[in-house]
Amino acid sequence: MSMDLDSVDFSRVRARFLTDKGEIVVAFFPDRAPRTVRNFLELADKGFYDGQIFHRVIKDFMVQGGCPEGTGTGGPGYTIEAEFNDTLHERGVISMARSRHPDSAGSQFFFVHNDHAAHLDNQYTAFGRIVDGLDVLDALASVECEFGPGGERSRPVEDLKLEKVVLSVAEEGEETSDEEADEANEEQQT
Repeated sequence: MSMDLDSVDFSRVRARFLTDKGEIVVAFFPDRAPRTVRNFLELADKGFYDGQIFHRVIKDFMVQGGCPEGTGTGGPGYTIEAEFNDTLHERGVISMARSRHPDSAGSQFFFVHNDHAAHLDNQYTAFGRIVDGLDVLDALASVECEFGPGGERSRPVEDLKLEKVVLSVAEEGEETSDEEADEANEEQQT
């Protein structure tokens, strides 16, 4: 079922990442990165991410997915402008992956696994946060990895499947704003 992205409040949208390690639920920051949030939701809504893998994993740093090739070299066929913002790249934040050029992101994203990857702040577009499933992020980040083509030990030995991204709208009373998503994340860490 497709979501009418022109009539929904993006701060109320949740994305459920159904992985072979469990489920991660993300809330978005449309006031901080409106074009990036829309781009991600459009891709998710048309099933772009379904059946992909998390191709790059570095424990205590990040878990990356969103490459249709499964190599870190693919994308949707276009790029979007960066929307760097004041969101700290703390554990559970979802941010856009890119090449050296700031405006080179398209579909690849990563979840921050570190307490705070400060060197990423204001260098990558953070556009949401995990509000449920930090234990699943830990499970993804803990898999055995081997050296990939670039010489980095970050390629999972066994494929980590992203089976599907399911979009929904939060019910009344659920966290809907950036601040409430932040509070939910802090509660999960205690």
